[in-house]
Amino acid sequence: MKVHLDQVNKSFFKGKDDKLHVLDNIDFEIQEGEFVSLIGPSGCGKSTILKLIAGLDAPSSGEVKVNDAVVKGPGNDRVVVFQEGGLFPWMTVLENVTYGLHLKGSSKQAAHDKAMEGLRMVHLGNFTDAHPHELSGGMKQRVAIARSLVMDPDVLLMDEPFAALDEQTRLVLHKELQHIWAQTGKTILFITHNIREALTLSDRVLLMSTRPGAVKQQYEVQAARPRDPSDSVIVDLEKQVMAELEEEMEKVLKEEFGDDYNLEKSHVRDGDRSDMGSHI
Repeated sequence: MKVHLDQVNKSFFKGKDDKLHVLDNIDFEIQEGEFVSLIGPSGCGKSTILKLIAGLDAPSSGEVKVNDAVVKGPGNDRVVVFQEGGLFPWMTVLENVTYGLHLKGSSKQAAHDKAMEGLRMVHLGNFTDAHPHELSGGMKQRVAIARSLVMDPDVLLMDEPFAALDEQTRLVLHKELQHIWAQTGKTILFITHNIREALTLSDRVLLMSTRPGAVKQQYEVQAARPRDPSDSVIVDLEKQVMAELEEEMEKVLKEEFGDDYNLEKSHVRDGDRSDMGSHI
């Protein structure tokens, strides 16, 4: 299913006369079955774009379209996976995954069969009776992904779903998500601060500018699948993206600290360069 943002602007009113312009003339398409990631400085409007596509908010101007139909609210054709899985703690894994299916009117047996199919896809078929507090962070996110997949959405919207996970778990879930995407052919929009994560997973990466957010650059990722994060194509692209992102981060930091702020002298460069957007 194709997604199109057509000259979308979004502003929020903090008071009667105080308007915060968040998105500026956003215009891009995600083709059916394409995996696209959005990256950029914190506050540039990445999650706002995801909410607009999900129908959880409306643009101030412009249109969000899914298969040429204007989005006017949430729909079963679009499902969101948030950073926190949002599982019901009093329900078992199986009950969490079947919950949405029951709301759709599926019979008990049909919901059970569909849920088991989804849980096997994320390798949790043996944990149906477990409760969320008995699961690791990575397992909880796999349950959340299974719960989304069984609803059979055309578009899967993922808002930093692996941000809170340790690096080892994140790498495992990267492989699983690539496998699921290849199996299902879903259209995926993925929000992340991690450049290498975006490049490892995506067909195309869109880099947003600082607020008001606009699409500054896009990168086609032509590395072979299944992806290896150490692939020279990904490593070279990471350097290009980092250079562009540093320009945007400097704008944010100068706005906060003044024109005499020097990014070269800051500690922002320290640590994992693939995840610089999360420092601000």
